[in-house]
Amino acid sequence: MTEQLFADVILPLPLGDQFTYRVPPAFQVNIKVGVRVIVQFGARKFFSALVYKIHTNRPEGFDIKDIDAILDQEPVITPAQVILWEWMVGYYCCTLGEVYKAALPSALKLESQTKVSFNPNYKMPVDLPGEEEALLLMLQGHGHTNIQSINKFLGKKSALSTLKILLEKNAVLIEEKLEDSFSAKKQPFIFLHPKLANETAISEALNSLKKAKKQLELLEFFLAETIYHTDKKANISKKELLERSGIGEGNLRSLLAKDFLHLQEIEVGRLDFSGDGEQIIFDLNDAQNKALAQLKEQARSGKPVLLHGVTSSGKTEVYIKLIEEQLALGKQILYLVPEIGLTTQLIARLKRAFGDKAGIYHSRFNDSERVEIWFNTLHEKEQSFQIIIGARSAALLPFRNLGLIIVDEEHENSYKQFDPSPRYNARDVAIVLAQIHRAQVILGTATPSFESYFNVKTQKYALVELNERYQNIRLPEMLISDVREATRRKQMKSLLTPHLYEAVETALKQEEQVILFQNRRGFAPYIQCGTCGWIPKCKHCDVSLTYHKHLSALICHYCGHTQSLFGNCDECHSDDIKTRGFGTEKIEEELSILFPEARIARMDMDSTRAKKAYERLIYQFESKQIDILVGTQMVTKGLDFDHVSVVGILNADQLLNYPDFRSFERSYQLITQVSGRAGRKNKQGKVIIQTSQPSHPVLQEVTEHNFTQLFNRQMAERQLFKYPPYYRLVKIVLKHKNKDRLNVAANQMATKLRKLFGFNILGPEYPLVGRIQSWYQKEIWVKLERDQKLPQSKKKIMEEIKALKGQPNNGNLLIYADVDPM
Repeated sequence: MTEQLFADVILPLPLGDQFTYRVPPAFQVNIKVGVRVIVQFGARKFFSALVYKIHTNRPEGFDIKDIDAILDQEPVITPAQVILWEWMVGYYCCTLGEVYKAALPSALKLESQTKVSFNPNYKMPVDLPGEEEALLLMLQGHGHTNIQSINKFLGKKSALSTLKILLEKNAVLIEEKLEDSFSAKKQPFIFLHPKLANETAISEALNSLKKAKKQLELLEFFLAETIYHTDKKANISKKELLERSGIGEGNLRSLLAKDFLHLQEIEVGRLDFSGDGEQIIFDLNDAQNKALAQLKEQARSGKPVLLHGVTSSGKTEVYIKLIEEQLALGKQILYLVPEIGLTTQLIARLKRAFGDKAGIYHSRFNDSERVEIWFNTLHEKEQSFQIIIGARSAALLPFRNLGLIIVDEEHENSYKQFDPSPRYNARDVAIVLAQIHRAQVILGTATPSFESYFNVKTQKYALVELNERYQNIRLPEMLISDVREATRRKQMKSLLTPHLYEAVETALKQEEQVILFQNRRGFAPYIQCGTCGWIPKCKHCDVSLTYHKHLSALICHYCGHTQSLFGNCDECHSDDIKTRGFGTEKIEEELSILFPEARIARMDMDSTRAKKAYERLIYQFESKQIDILVGTQMVTKGLDFDHVSVVGILNADQLLNYPDFRSFERSYQLITQVSGRAGRKNKQGKVIIQTSQPSHPVLQEVTEHNFTQLFNRQMAERQLFKYPPYYRLVKIVLKHKNKDRLNVAANQMATKLRKLFGFNILGPEYPLVGRIQSWYQKEIWVKLERDQKLPQSKKKIMEEIKALKGQPNNGNLLIYADVDPM
């Protein structure tokens, strides 16, 4: 008799434990670690879970449910992924369910949806209320539908009250059904009908069509492109047949009806395996060759390597040489970028070098595309991407044979996941992933994060420097322009100082391009009553509403709440409403007045929401269809433009004065990165930094390109005040809709943490925005010494969080830990 098997499964839920299910005898042959199974969880809910362990130990003390179905023949995750997930759980204070939910594409995570159907045994009375009757008639026609569709049909936010009445009348049936949201992409292909299996039958068919000239022409075209073609193809896609023949679809339908042709739906991939013409890999210059040799040498040490190369030094070409070597060994390559938008230029460059071996993976792909890339990475196929370019989620793909990981712009905080859990940093996950696969990892940047540079100083990372710009282009000329002095002398041209105005004017005359950077979208950060000082606030968040002129609306950038522009003050009813400050939208408008002949565009979250909007902007700027590009930090990240001669930073003070211990580090990084867009290929560029603090030490270090001085100065302060990289930070966030309950819980938590960690606790305090989406929030910051036993410390923190959540009256309290917050 076969011994009874049990499976511990991971559910896509934020639960700390795995759950055990019985493996029915019929499934015992096919059950494997890493396959998805359908399990019932709770009274009526079904989920697809991942098999984590298989064993023979029956849990005691409760009934064991059976696994309902096995969805996969082979595992959908790899053993290396399980090791990575377990590390993430321990390091980032999250659960395996949260990692599973973040890693797998949504289409692979089947979740229960409540289905409603008409009860065939119910006899509808004549006097049924209209809404109930309409719903029952709809259900009779559709068979069954889900609650979301019913809400839409009845025009209600929730139709549960109506459903409750119908349930009590036994008029409807409720059941939980799983929906598999992934379906393979299919296209119609045209085949020769089996009746025309020989030349005689084909000749007779052609003769019968002599009076139907278009049908005859279409059949002859089909034969020429398939069985009479030199490649002897069996079929042709319907779309290609109609487009290339130029004959209407009605004639095709006639041939199908006569059984001369046959239509069949065939599964096709969604992935783009097209190359980009001839494959080109450029030769490196002496500085790049030296850096390449050092990277290869350092790779033998097994350490992560920080490639510190100035902007426009040609780091991408060095990466391409390393990728070429890994491809020759049959290895996979992961190329991480901080923003989805950066994949546009990069994929074009890599496809020029490696053709169809390079593919993209990111969150803007639809579910079905992400599923196909998942399986493409997991299984070796005839057509498989060996190079995956993507944002942080690409680090969680199921690599089978990883040889190299490149983390480009490693300093970017976009690599950090903020919400929901797991709140991981893809840069650090990539380093652990490389260790698991014994792959080389390179962290590339012109402005290293202080943590990475500290790891170089402590010999945890190796360092390779690339200090020459490609083709010996000089670094841009950096000028500091005093806004306060220009304002005092009444020399300001709208938002531009005389220096910046003249530089833009000169660039436009010489048919060169300009980038202007302002890290705030919208028209104005807020509006204010000129009489009483009233400022409109979001009703859900403790923040002022941002004015968006093109929408004629005030919008909250935290919850999305929108309301019409006020004509009068809510407090004193004055009509003296003024805009305060300036965002990218206002800059765009002011520039169109100052430079009426210039073609001006804006790159921010508002202007790039559409799927192809970002790519379209990049193309237009590259092809000189845009003269001035105004943007937020989206314009600072690794883009390569040939004709930019002037870069203007409109408000450096906003960066320098942000209340965060990393503000000087980030100011240096942002200003240096956006400056690197100037003068990249043809000539030295010019960068003008507008500020009211011209003698600020960070601005002096930026203009002198003196990263080391900034690093040493900041390290002394961070060591003194116990901040990273000398200490680890864990941020505890507490949220509640009741302000008093939040204060009580936060104070309790802080008291318990102080008993554990002494005075290395900050808070509880409200963050800059203390209420978001009607949730009040407070933060407690825990500073942990680097040599302290981190796993045990984090475990104690999580135990205290669990204990606090379990207290009476804390059922609606949200609390989580964010490790290494940015």
